[in-house]
Amino acid sequence: MFCFSFPLSSPSSLRLLLAFLVLCVFQVDLASASTNPPKKIGKGYRLISIEEAPNGGLVGQLQVKEKNNIYGPDIPLLQLYVKHETDNRLRIHITDAEKQRWEVPYDLLPRESPPSLKQTIDQYLEISTKLPKDASLYGLGENTQPHGIKLYPNDPYTLYTTDISAINLNADLYGSHPVYMDLRNVKGKPSAHAVLLLNSNGMDVFYRGNSLTYKVIGGVFDLYFFPGPSPLAVVDQYTAFIGRPAPMPYWAFGFHQCRWGYHNLSVVEDVVENYKKAKIPLDVIWNDDDHMDGHKDFTLNPTNYPRPKLLAFLEKIHARGMKYIVIIDPGIGVNKSYGVYQRGLANDVFIKYEGKPFLAQVWPGAVNFPDFLNPKTIEWWGDEIQRFHKLVPVDGLWIDMNEASNFCNGLCTLPEGRICPNGTGPGWICCLDCKNITKTRWDDPPYKINASGLQVPIGYKTIATSAYHYNGVLEYDAHSLYGFSQSVATHKALQGLEGKRPFILSRSTYVGSGRYAAHWTGDNKGTWKDLKYSISTMLNFGIFGVPMVGSDICGFYPAPTEELCNRWIELGAFYPFSRDHANFYSPRQELYQWKSVAVSARNALGMRYKLLPYLYTLNYEAHTTGAPIARPLFFTFTNETKLYGLSTQFLLGSSLMVSPVLTKGKTEVKVLFPPGSWYNLFDMTKVIVSKESHYLTCDAPLHVINVHLYQNAIIPMQQGGLISKEARKTPFTLIVSFPLGATTGEAKGNLFLDNDELPELKLGSGYATYIDFYATVSQGTVKVWSDVQESKFALEKGLIVEKVTVLGLMGTGSAFEIEVDGNAVADTSKVEISSTEHEYPENLEEGGDKMKNVMVEVKGLELPVGKKFTMSWKMGIKH
Repeated sequence: MFCFSFPLSSPSSLRLLLAFLVLCVFQVDLASASTNPPKKIGKGYRLISIEEAPNGGLVGQLQVKEKNNIYGPDIPLLQLYVKHETDNRLRIHITDAEKQRWEVPYDLLPRESPPSLKQTIDQYLEISTKLPKDASLYGLGENTQPHGIKLYPNDPYTLYTTDISAINLNADLYGSHPVYMDLRNVKGKPSAHAVLLLNSNGMDVFYRGNSLTYKVIGGVFDLYFFPGPSPLAVVDQYTAFIGRPAPMPYWAFGFHQCRWGYHNLSVVEDVVENYKKAKIPLDVIWNDDDHMDGHKDFTLNPTNYPRPKLLAFLEKIHARGMKYIVIIDPGIGVNKSYGVYQRGLANDVFIKYEGKPFLAQVWPGAVNFPDFLNPKTIEWWGDEIQRFHKLVPVDGLWIDMNEASNFCNGLCTLPEGRICPNGTGPGWICCLDCKNITKTRWDDPPYKINASGLQVPIGYKTIATSAYHYNGVLEYDAHSLYGFSQSVATHKALQGLEGKRPFILSRSTYVGSGRYAAHWTGDNKGTWKDLKYSISTMLNFGIFGVPMVGSDICGFYPAPTEELCNRWIELGAFYPFSRDHANFYSPRQELYQWKSVAVSARNALGMRYKLLPYLYTLNYEAHTTGAPIARPLFFTFTNETKLYGLSTQFLLGSSLMVSPVLTKGKTEVKVLFPPGSWYNLFDMTKVIVSKESHYLTCDAPLHVINVHLYQNAIIPMQQGGLISKEARKTPFTLIVSFPLGATTGEAKGNLFLDNDELPELKLGSGYATYIDFYATVSQGTVKVWSDVQESKFALEKGLIVEKVTVLGLMGTGSAFEIEVDGNAVADTSKVEISSTEHEYPENLEEGGDKMKNVMVEVKGLELPVGKKFTMSWKMGIKH
């Protein structure tokens, strides 16, 4: 482990930390190693000097103990810079003491600068740390982890943004997130912390159960420590540094439908109408590149998507409250008649190789890649988005293929005497004239990371790593920043359009991407295994600070079975980002294609749309504290070690537990219930009481997913609908959950409302309201009340609480009283109070007791959401 304690409040304590780290913990090497199980390389470094830095940190020098030359010479002298930057963030920066090395650009991810040096080009760094065997580690992605969310000893963890399908297990996928969270439980006391290695170069990370070794092919060791001690505190501290998750518009939490292969506009129109006929909620319709003219960005196919008809369609769906999103790939087609390309050339915005724009191939054929590290590119990109928005008023952008993906390898030229591509066969077959590039140390570095899970060259099917960006920055160093830098540029462009809140979906991500974009988990398969894997990937991205995440529902390819699609929409309805998407070559799989799937969709999405205010409030929480929307159970139940590896269930917020069926042919599911009372959200009379964490087998017929609400919570729900615009206008119900049969208890919840088109998600604008809800049961009295901040927006919208449902009470009510803004409501004649006895499963396992308790419903209320209210009643004991 990394040995440190918090807070560190004095230079002397920092000196002790520094000495301890250098002498006792770190084995640092800047030479090389093999991809086999890590062996000790070199003898490490020793501390030879230390002094206070001008900015309040400490700076020391480390001298190599014994030089080696396995993959190049060691750096003889290192600079070690340590600073306690905040009360909950420690930074350790290790670099060449005599020359500057590549780092993640400070304007891309803002942070303090350490002492500056001249540039150097050494290509191998290694650092190791010891770990206790009982530590549970999470993170180090993006990858598809077959063993679940916990890092698994001896599995490979390679970080290098790569366009390979998410069906590839334990391989470097679309994003690079060199951060891990360490959760331990020592003598019943849990604690969590996180470590970020802020480095954009390719790396292998070897986890052996009792050690962690990084093997990095460039850059510096820029380590940040986040002390927690809870998982939520860790993510709070981490996102405070890398950037809080982007605010999402309300409609983004509705359901999305997409497909590569909507050949013309009439097909899209039919999809929208068929969802409406099937009474399945739908907020957003998407186009993959079918709308484009020859797969070229920012264009329309004049035959299949004629602009007048498309504009009429958009006017129609916008009037309903629906939205429209299209795809953009970064490769700009090389075409003399293509204005986007010509303007790009004129502004010199493309990545270069030997003085010329680097030539690659993607869907349009030959392309050049914009250099998003160049300020001129940001301006040009924003101008192209503005031009396109005038052509088609899209509501968001989907940036794909931005690892960056290339169908060819090496140095390519346009072929002579033949058309490329020729319009026949798959579009991903390279047709340029290409030759491999191996002449530079950047294309063929001494240490070979396990790229694509096969140790392929790092320039394979991407931009050549000896190509260069603005100011001579090598692709070798900046490769994994490409999608991140495109997200930043796209976010800036969308914000500048109409002053509205942007929505961006990006395939490639890096540290800080969540500040600008949502993410989907890429090309998955319609298999039961992929259904299961989607949970772990989703939960990892919550830790990475990208909480708006989901997988292609029913699988991207090939055709899913009807049963699988049933189960996938039941799960996918509770992804933070919920979208059905399919491959060009797959059969149609919209949710209305099967009658049985339509039933499951109406059930699961019907509940999602009732929960939209809860999900949107979690969006506010994520934006202000970094808290994941979907999170592992151990985020709430950190004491429960049984939950540390649980990857088949998850929480939405702190209180809603989702337990899907993940196995073919099953009509029941084994659910792990942490201690407490759990109420079935689809039938709140049904309750599970667990005295300790234990499994219970729950019924799960084809159209049913188990979702349970935990005790001590208050969640706001509305009546749902087919479009979020209409659903958010309906009256509220507050669901209050007490421990079953408790004579004393407390419950809390909250609600955030705003004008979701505004770019900022915050109070203080006059267009937002925040409400805290509280409830107690004590001495036979039940009390529910609210506290309102900035009531104006909620009052203007005329929103009301129509019903309050209280779970787990010992009896029904009498002597009912209501106050609004401190004034008693004299006429309560319309208010109805009823009770229903709670039910218990027949097969309740050990740890639960059956008791007679009731759910109390208070109906007929007309409480303005924007006004403080208090209601109370006496609880008659149920015999």
